[in-house]
Amino acid sequence: MQAKDEGVIVHTPTSKLPTTKITWAFEQARYEGRGVLIPYFMCGYPSAARSIELALAAAEAGADIIELGMPFSDPLADGATIQHAGHVALERGMTIKGCLEVAHQVSAQSNIPLVLMGYYNPVMSYGIERFCQAAAENGVSGLIIPDLPPEETAPLRQAAYAHGISLVFLVPPTTPGERIAFIVKLAAAGPGTFIYCVSLAGVTGARTTLPPYLRSFVSQVYGYMKDYRLPLAVGFGLSTPEHIAEVTSYADGAVVASALINIIDQCEEGQQVQAIRSYIQRLRSAKA
Repeated sequence: MQAKDEGVIVHTPTSKLPTTKITWAFEQARYEGRGVLIPYFMCGYPSAARSIELALAAAEAGADIIELGMPFSDPLADGATIQHAGHVALERGMTIKGCLEVAHQVSAQSNIPLVLMGYYNPVMSYGIERFCQAAAENGVSGLIIPDLPPEETAPLRQAAYAHGISLVFLVPPTTPGERIAFIVKLAAAGPGTFIYCVSLAGVTGARTTLPPYLRSFVSQVYGYMKDYRLPLAVGFGLSTPEHIAEVTSYADGAVVASALINIIDQCEEGQQVQAIRSYIQRLRSAKA
């Protein structure tokens, strides 16, 4: 994470581009000398109304950006915890349109940047142009599509950028150097975004320890980013304040997903919102 920029005054974004919110979130955190905290919530889990409440509680507790998961029947990149949440959300009627409504409700009550994360098939079925237009209209700032290879993103990039939405690219630890360079250059060509470093090979899921190679992997990716003004966040497997403190000591941000769903599962219905609020506060206050 870069040190605080002395003498810099950070203002609330005034641009109408939705993705400006993402850029501002990273700039604000850098000015404050900390990393960006990005929690993930599945739209429709444990219900549509509750997923809205949970996202708003996280925003109030200090989250900087929120990922909203779009459930899909074949979530190849998701571990058991997120698969379960997505399955429940689908059973309870969550759709792409429903996810956009969740985003609308959150954005109507908070200025926090929202990033929709989901698979390409439902987006294509909905209509790429129609989806990107609706996403922008409902307060979405960015998209993460984990099963869409960077080389095949042109139609989605064109539609997303036309509506001021960024596309966030994943970089797994097994990615060759030439491909990292390609992904970074592709990301930098679009409006404000960040590089999402996947901490481990395989699917998502909370871990007790971070991979021993993570710091060197992140350093390697930064090496390919030196000519571009892009921030970098780390996700997959992060679950504790200690993880957040460690990761944000050498990266610009950290993503937490499965651990939050585990907390929701472990709590009585009336305690879920407060439990998430308290946990986000603990993560936000984590110190290296």
